[in-house]
Amino acid sequence: MHLKDKVALVLGAVKGIGKHIGLSLAAKGAGVALTYFDWEDHLADMQSDFSKITGNFSVFQTDLRDPVQVQRLMDAVMERFGRLDILINNIERGGWPVVHGPYISEQWDLELATTLKAKRWVFEAALPHLKKSGHGIVINLSSIAGIVGRSGPAQLVFNDGYAAANRSVSLLTETWARMGAPDVRVNEIMLGFFETRHAEKTRGWGLLSDDQRQAIVRHILLGRTGRLDDIVNVVNFLITDASYMTGAVLRLDGGYVLGGEAIGPLPDGVL
Repeated sequence: MHLKDKVALVLGAVKGIGKHIGLSLAAKGAGVALTYFDWEDHLADMQSDFSKITGNFSVFQTDLRDPVQVQRLMDAVMERFGRLDILINNIERGGWPVVHGPYISEQWDLELATTLKAKRWVFEAALPHLKKSGHGIVINLSSIAGIVGRSGPAQLVFNDGYAAANRSVSLLTETWARMGAPDVRVNEIMLGFFETRHAEKTRGWGLLSDDQRQAIVRHILLGRTGRLDDIVNVVNFLITDASYMTGAVLRLDGGYVLGGEAIGPLPDGVL
């Protein structure tokens, strides 16, 4: 897909991963609809950064947990741009055990409502427009929390509700790929520890001890946390080069899921 004159809806775009993806798509000629809900102190910088690249963008404040607001968002996007070709389903709410401590009901509900249910409301509202595009693309952003849960070095980072929600995202990716075919491709990027998600530029990372942080990095086969450009590169691949890929889950974690289990030399054997 060539992005000139295409339109992308990027959720959670006020900072971090969503903003970086949106800027990349805008730089390639796409119109971009961008959402935010909180983090309003980042809004002016976000608008300034997009203005330097393109005038073909709009920002919408929306509580994506509310299906009524989601439908209003979709109506506004169609009124502003007249089409929708790409959905970057980047909406989540993590709950670090080291930040929140023991669960309360409201935190559990918030993690599932934001990380899982909101993605579903947006996909449902977007699907008719993506099908009309003829070459629609959905990219779900999820976390390896859905695989590792509250275990190993990650046990201070991934809450149970957040992990459960992310495991469910992969089921939705497969279901939605069936629903969208053949006109809409739906794929998922399952993220590990990235600088603005679970790592250096987050509040929770600063609450970990040096030993706890090093234990996480040592568990990553590539020996570092992820950078925003690592994500953008995979997003670009899925949009422009992966025309025969749908229903796939790409794990982008530097090898964290495989880490922690050293492989020694083969024994001499007895023969």
